[in-house]
Amino acid sequence: MIALAVFRVAAYVRSHRAYQALLPILFVIAIVYASRAPRGSEAAALTDSAVLIIPFLAWAARGLLDTEPDEQRAISATGVGGGGREVTAGLLAALVTCAAFAALTLGCGLALGLSATPSREVVIAAVVLHALAVLAGVALGALTSRPIVPSPAYSIMALVAGFLAMLLLGVTPAYWLTVPVTAWMKAAGAGRLVAELPELTVISLVWCLVALGAYAWLRRGRP
Repeated sequence: MIALAVFRVAAYVRSHRAYQALLPILFVIAIVYASRAPRGSEAAALTDSAVLIIPFLAWAARGLLDTEPDEQRAISATGVGGGGREVTAGLLAALVTCAAFAALTLGCGLALGLSATPSREVVIAAVVLHALAVLAGVALGALTSRPIVPSPAYSIMALVAGFLAMLLLGVTPAYWLTVPVTAWMKAAGAGRLVAELPELTVISLVWCLVALGAYAWLRRGRP
């Protein structure tokens, strides 16, 4: 299973699909950190980057999971001993890839985008939010990948709609129905990110796990 995950990451890079996500992420980094965040707004800047890369992480996960033709994916499932292990290998490969993109984003923010050194608590909160962004991106990308949404046009629309739903629901009382990315930004802007982080983490984590579970369930019997 690990070998299959490594194979898929390598295939994703060799196919140059990785650049489809890397270039927009670099663009986001350049925009968010075009000027150093002023002292006192470190949490807000780092949170903004975590939120803005989610659709591109979803795009990366979707691209990685769609790299193999359907026939090759079926062969891979046979080779690793079942569809469940093949699905797990795909998600693991997507997590590793998206984690690398998120680490690049966070590293650039900490190294180049801040006027002052953030507190330890803010750094920890930023790491947690970027990790949640990875999970959210992988879940959204998996649910819009070819085995679930065969049409490329509908897949792209579903991915964009999913991220917009996160943004819009985040400002309503029903923010707990999705990853409350808008609530992340509101808490960071108001200086309450560290205090509200446990609640926001639990809500985000539950949604991500449910979404990944839904993907695994939908993949049953599908190549």
